[in-house]
Amino acid sequence: MDLRPGYKQTEIGPIPEDWDAVPLGDLFTFKNGLNKAKKYFGYGTPIVNYMDVFRHPGLRLDRIEGRVDVSKSELEAFEVRKGDVFFTRTSETVEEIGVAAAMLDPAQDTVFSGFVLRARPTDDRLDDLFKAYCFSPRYFRRQVVARATYTTRALTNGRSLSAAFLAVPPMDEQQAIASALSDVDSSITTAAQLIAKKRALRTGALQRLLTGDTRLPGFTTPWKLTRLGDYVSFLKNGVHSRAQLTANDPVRYLHYGDIHVAQNLRLDLQETEMPRLPAAEAARLSRLETGDVVFVDASEDLSGVGKSLEIMSVEGIEAVAGQHTIAARFDKDVLADGFKGYLQQIPTFTTHLRRLAAGTKVYATNRKHIASAEILLPEPDEQRAIVRVLSDMDDEITVLASRLEKTRALKQGMMQALLTGRVRLPVQGEALDALEVAHA
Repeated sequence: MDLRPGYKQTEIGPIPEDWDAVPLGDLFTFKNGLNKAKKYFGYGTPIVNYMDVFRHPGLRLDRIEGRVDVSKSELEAFEVRKGDVFFTRTSETVEEIGVAAAMLDPAQDTVFSGFVLRARPTDDRLDDLFKAYCFSPRYFRRQVVARATYTTRALTNGRSLSAAFLAVPPMDEQQAIASALSDVDSSITTAAQLIAKKRALRTGALQRLLTGDTRLPGFTTPWKLTRLGDYVSFLKNGVHSRAQLTANDPVRYLHYGDIHVAQNLRLDLQETEMPRLPAAEAARLSRLETGDVVFVDASEDLSGVGKSLEIMSVEGIEAVAGQHTIAARFDKDVLADGFKGYLQQIPTFTTHLRRLAAGTKVYATNRKHIASAEILLPEPDEQRAIVRVLSDMDDEITVLASRLEKTRALKQGMMQALLTGRVRLPVQGEALDALEVAHA
């Protein structure tokens, strides 16, 4: 393949002619971290731990939560300085070793863990903020993985990392790249904080609306204490295992495991891929209808008792509930469609089920437990109004989360392009086009 004008071929592939491919051993000296008995941890001097490095490519002192009791000699031997880079040394998977983080704050009286390697700069060829990003591209990760060793865990060490090559731009371009990526990171942080705030508001609104502590405008009718067993019928579910299911048969099969891991309260059958069951196998089972609620009948912990999905959009689809589920059909004049998915978040309902749940390794519930529950319910019109409010909040969070994921994906693309020199940034002048795209 012909090189683009202005590029040269190196050990790590084509890079700009004014960049260098430099072995890490020419840029850093490596040292293993501190190992001590468990009793010394939890108090004393801040310590950079594995998860600090794994989660935060740019380390800040106020994020370092770990503490360890060290002697003066240990503090000197395992000190942390601004500009040091730390690499994860060992993990169960090779993808998690050699992950890097740079200390961006002036560090004093801070040490680092034996589960990470410290790379101390031998000179000032790398900008500190640039170090938080430059070890992320695929070309560098491939070198780390290729040089890893395996025993019971994947391992890397200073010798292996010293042999890995790094693409090093001129200092002014390093700073431009780091600034662009840092601005995208700031956008990501701001978006994540907004989503967290919206989720907290949604949780508060849900708790108040589902208990009647807050009433929506226009609704004043007192809520009624309702015994669910007076308004429910239970459906016949299946006893099939995963091994009996297929991908192409006509009847969709709701597996209890899919309820346990569901992130939503409702299951839209028009938009969800599901395992299938032959029609002959499903002949004796009750077909699910819109508004039916399918509960799991057991959970490994109490928090999972009452976990359920409300079935939506069944039109033209045949579906049944599987083994270890309880499929319930409630009177729609008592429990409105859309509201039933929130049963699992009404405190009196979940408290009732958890109080009755029996078991040692798992907590089991049954039809009698559900039927005997008594909860305060508003009229269906108020239920539907509550659903609209909460759904609007959910939709807003979904849109924000989608934008956040797109920005994160854009950052990954930017890092791959900028840190290999495939895309060059101006080092002077107006705001960068790539940065403007990141904020769009």
